[in-house]
Amino acid sequence: MSAFPDNVLELINANLGGFNNSLGLHFTKAAEDEYVAEIEVADHHLQPYGLVHGGVYASMVETLCSTGAALTVWGENKNTVGLENNTSFLRAVRGGRLRCTARPMVLGKRSHVWEASIHDDQDRLVASGRVRLMVLEPGAAVAGREVGLQGQNGSEE
Repeated sequence: MSAFPDNVLELINANLGGFNNSLGLHFTKAAEDEYVAEIEVADHHLQPYGLVHGGVYASMVETLCSTGAALTVWGENKNTVGLENNTSFLRAVRGGRLRCTARPMVLGKRSHVWEASIHDDQDRLVASGRVRLMVLEPGAAVAGREVGLQGQNGSEE
């Protein structure tokens, strides 16, 4: 992996995209072996019972693991795409801040496996997950288009 630019956190947060922005996700750490992001739980994160929706946890796990994998191969001009997300919901949460931390488990030439844990503002483990990702060579296409960062309107940047 190439060295990160000094403003890597600013770049990550500026390029999260519509879905992650609607979650309110904000990265607070980006290092070769660890990525951390947080959200403040709001009404739109809750399911009908007033608990944080499982999709919020799965989305945090997916985003942090995917970001870590993408930045791991960034210096090689490669991309990564998710193949599998297994997220377990361990403790119910109704509010507060959620902090997700992701770390690599396996960094192969063709696939990566990352793990993530989500803690509440009392530092209790509330969810954990693993994401398996495929490493793509430069110029690889997925769903009929070359893989690359997308702008808010879906156009490649």
